[in-house]
Amino acid sequence: MNHALTRLVEARTVETVWAILTREMSNFGFDRLLYGFTRFRTRTGIGNRDDMLVLTNHDDGYIRPFFDKAMFNRAPMTVWALENEGAMSWSYINRIEAELDEEQKQILEFNRAHGVIAGYTISFADSSARQKGAIALTARKGLNQCDVENLWASDGETVNLLAQVAHLKIAALPFPSHMKRLSPRQREVLEWVGDGKTMQDIAEIMGLTPPTVEKHLRKAREALDVDTTTQAVMKASLQRQIFVTDI
Repeated sequence: MNHALTRLVEARTVETVWAILTREMSNFGFDRLLYGFTRFRTRTGIGNRDDMLVLTNHDDGYIRPFFDKAMFNRAPMTVWALENEGAMSWSYINRIEAELDEEQKQILEFNRAHGVIAGYTISFADSSARQKGAIALTARKGLNQCDVENLWASDGETVNLLAQVAHLKIAALPFPSHMKRLSPRQREVLEWVGDGKTMQDIAEIMGLTPPTVEKHLRKAREALDVDTTTQAVMKASLQRQIFVTDI
């Protein structure tokens, strides 16, 4: 395990972290993973799907309907992860199934139809109330929840540690997502705003006119889908689009 942890810590890209994690988890019997992370959760849910990083090795037959029909928002595992931290055995979901609403019960049936039957969910403790990360570990076909409990009793601490380190590493790296990338000019003006410079200061520093600076700020706000420049600075910083040397 020490070798795997070292490789996770030294990984330079999210893709590398994910490749290591999926390989290691498969060795423990979890061959299908679904990881989600957002830096922009709301009080009532996950937030805008476009702001999320989702990584999975589930097949398209499962994952497309799961997201296209927004089942991920109401899935019992997701609801638990948003309200809790730590590791949760899916035996818990089986115990409370009678208390679930009809939509959630249909999601469970969808999972079962696709062999998503036994596993664990880990909800990570994040440094900000706006951040939330979690991973669903689905056991390979042929294993039931009793098998998973036995596996967890012997290797759960190691599995949890690997997932926690991978999450911390991913959270420190730029998102490889479909988010709109800022132009070099948009990045630069947001960085100067973040440094406390006025519009006139930025214009002089960059050799531009104030209206041109405002144009770049407006374009940055549009690209980041926010209303104010303050929000743009915060979001771009959280997305690792500004105040970084290499993105």
